[in-house]
Amino acid sequence: MKFKPSVERDRMTWRGASSRGPRAVATETPIAFVYDGGTEAVMMATPADLEDFAVGFSLNDGVVASLGDIVEIGVVEVERGIELRMSLRRGERERLITRRRRRAGPVGCGLCGVESIEEALVGLPRVGADLALGAKEIVTAMAALKSQQTLNAQTHAVHAAALYVPGEGTVAVREDVGRHNALDKLAGALARSGRKAADGAILMTSRVSVELVQKTAMMGGGILAAVSAPTALALDEAEAAGITVAGIVRDDGLEVFTHPARILSEAR
Repeated sequence: MKFKPSVERDRMTWRGASSRGPRAVATETPIAFVYDGGTEAVMMATPADLEDFAVGFSLNDGVVASLGDIVEIGVVEVERGIELRMSLRRGERERLITRRRRRAGPVGCGLCGVESIEEALVGLPRVGADLALGAKEIVTAMAALKSQQTLNAQTHAVHAAALYVPGEGTVAVREDVGRHNALDKLAGALARSGRKAADGAILMTSRVSVELVQKTAMMGGGILAAVSAPTALALDEAEAAGITVAGIVRDDGLEVFTHPARILSEAR
């Protein structure tokens, strides 16, 4: 492929002494999601695990309801980016056309603004996952994730999303310059392998923003753990959706913000 997850760039280094040489840097590439010939969205993302990205974005964004709704996926390089060309089952194609018609209209008016906000905060499905994990287990899993971030080891510039399953360890890891892209890729990988997010904890090497909670809810995940803190809106959405959010997961522990019953301490 013409587009690579990382490329080498020359740079000058000052760390006690000066030196010059190549360094691997992460790439950002425009990735277009094209359904039956029509473009639904364009994301700036890392050009890796693109079939997983196509499936995960389609599921998490509500374009399709299941993996079987996507008949075919093609990864096509164009002049300045990549198109993920998907063919949908007929019923899903008609539903997508209706969705596009509903979105069409002039921008900048008050009503359009209200509709956009409502769509951004659409009601999430209630998560019923009942898995509980020990706090130390999550801390250990997060610490182990660093060694599994192969692209970040080269570039120090990408996020990872992973699924940790008790008794198995980390069963899938996906990386991207965008934290939400990494989670979409993970969702696609799980769907394509028959794995369920409810069977473990989703681990993120980022802060917990509202879109990560929304995607976790669409995936059916009960536990979302991250190395950084959550936003207030993310916690509001997680509380309503029944998702346990554990933030600031570091070597010395973690902080649980919502639905703490799924995180077990030694005392409990």
